[in-house]
Amino acid sequence: MSPVVDTTGLLDGRVAIVSGVGPGMGRSIAMALANAGADIALAARRETSMRDVALEVEGIGRRALCVPTDITEPDHCRVLVETTAAELGRIDVLVNNAYSEEDWHDPFDGFDPARWRAPINVNVFGTLQLCQAAIPHLAAACGGSIVMITTLSVKNPIPLLAGYAASKRALTTAAQVMATELGTQKIRVNCVAPGHIQSETLDEYFAWNAEQRGVTAEVIADEIKAMNPLHYIPTSDEIARAVLFFASDLSKVITGQTLDVNCGRTMD
Repeated sequence: MSPVVDTTGLLDGRVAIVSGVGPGMGRSIAMALANAGADIALAARRETSMRDVALEVEGIGRRALCVPTDITEPDHCRVLVETTAAELGRIDVLVNNAYSEEDWHDPFDGFDPARWRAPINVNVFGTLQLCQAAIPHLAAACGGSIVMITTLSVKNPIPLLAGYAASKRALTTAAQVMATELGTQKIRVNCVAPGHIQSETLDEYFAWNAEQRGVTAEVIADEIKAMNPLHYIPTSDEIARAVLFFASDLSKVITGQTLDVNCGRTMD
């Protein structure tokens, strides 16, 4: 069990938008920012995936706003941003957690660019559309922070998720360009790149992979753990602390960077 880290007050008086909110990484990010003092606008395609998180945010005394959003629709991005600014008063942080990836259950027999369309549409164009809508509000707040959630797959792509890896590599480069272009407005743009994260989805992947190879899921999990120096698979709550770092003034003079949060799997 991870030790409790006191982040009280790091984001007092600030407002954050978190996209892709559900029971996993999105929830952890929203709660990390709320525990640090921020009010949170929650965005996801289905409102049901946000309601429980909103109740948790409100349960610790912060305001929560649920806005059903498909980030591939420019009008949805505009409504999310304008509703947040109108109801919560400002926007200081945007965390781009919404994503799409290939279905690794689908048959795969080699290079297929058609599988790349959805990841690129969501992870690149959708994310950048949401950034574009939020930038004027971030600038009006005298600068703010945009955090992109990317992936270990940028450096260690696997065949089943090549489109996902390519889209996140493009997003990483876009973040560096945005950091350069938006610096004069005091807007910082950084990336958090997790590796494997403990979750039901990962358990399903381990089980599927184990079935393909005729071994147990525990064997697959142990192999993954052995690939990094800490021999550990982090939780989404632990990853969220890195997002909070970039969202807060702890990283006030950091922009255009990627923080690999993968237990040492990559070191460059």
